Parts: sequence; C-alpha cells; structure tokens
Amino acid sequence: MARKPLTNPRKQASQERSRATVDALVEATARILVREGFDKASTNRIAEAAGVSVGSLYQYYPGKEALVAAVIERHNRDLMEVVRGALAEIAALPLEKAVRKLIATAVDAHRLDPRLHRVLAEQIPRAGRLEKIEGFNRRYYELFRDYLEQHRHELRTTDLGLAAFVCVTSIEALTHTAVLHRPEILSDEAVGTLVDEATRLIVRYLC
Repeated sequence: MARKPLTNPRKQASQERSRATVDALVEATARILVREGFDKASTNRIAEAAGVSVGSLYQYYPGKEALVAAVIERHNRDLMEVVRGALAEIAALPLEKAVRKLIATAVDAHRLDPRLHRVLAEQIPRAGRLEKIEGFNRRYYELFRDYLEQHRHELRTTDLGLAAFVCVTSIEALTHTAVLHRPEILSDEAVGTLVDEATRLIVRYLC
C-alpha cells in the first residue's frame, strides 16, 4: 500500500527572513506547476527556482506535496478575500443586483490566476487538500445564506439552506468549469454575457 504523502509543513516561519524563504518556495512551486506540471516539480527544482538550498526547503516542508498544499491554501485565501469583500458590499442591495455582483465577483476570483487554478484543480487530490476546498465552499455558502435570511421576504423558497446550496454550487460550477474548459467565456469581451445569463438563472430560481 502506497504511503500517504505528507502535506503539512514541518514548522511555521516566525521571523521575517524565514517568512521570505517560505514565500519564495510557495511562489516558485506555483510557477513550476503552471509551466511544467506536478511531475516536474521536484524539491530540487523548486529550491533552485526559489533561490534557496534544498536543505532550507526541507526545514519547512517534507516534500513537494506539502508545497503544493501550501499553494492551494494561498490560492483559496486569495479567492476568499475577493468573495468576502463582495458579500459585505451586497448586504443592502436588492436581490438581482446582489446576485449579479456575487456572480461577477466569483468570475473575478476565478480569473485571479486561471492557469494556476486549472493546475490546482487537477492536483488537489494528489496533494490531499480536498478538505481545504470544502472549507472554502462551506464559508461561501454560510455567507450567502446570511444574505438570503436578510431578504427572506423577496424569495419564493422557504428552505434557505437548500437555496443557498443550490445557488452557491451553481455559481461555483459555472465559473470553475469556465476556467477549466471554456476560457473563452471568461474573456473581457464575453464575460458580461456569462454574468447576465447566470444572474437570470439564479434570480428566476430564487423568485
């Protein structure tokens, strides 16, 4: 039976110099994943690209799977920052404007680094970080459900938990699939149409 890869860091960087080393390693891992793929992202290659010794790499990470997990965590954190800011803004908006803003934000979040997003979607199972994606989706769901609760009087449905699940899953599936398989939909010229169609889909479901 194959040994499960270690995906947790050996230790946390506490000083400025060590944090700079960790940041350089995570950034180098992301660049190599995008350019060359998981199989070529050896620890030696990552250390070289980061400008540190492989010994320094192993002080913080047990292997490349842990570094990929760190890239996934950083990417999810960036996505959540975008989504959280939008959800704070839409609290006072009427439903259609709020849904449009939420969908546009989801698209923007997935466009932060679409090439990296595509690679990570393929490598998440290998890096043992499915729970991180589930945690991100759960927080997104909770924030949207709070919005629906505040606008309950505008909604057709009474099961707000189910409604939040359907909406968040639909929005995430649309934007995620566009990044992976239909990047032309996310071009500056076409993205407005995607937002219009997705807004119509969600608003008609809710009302």
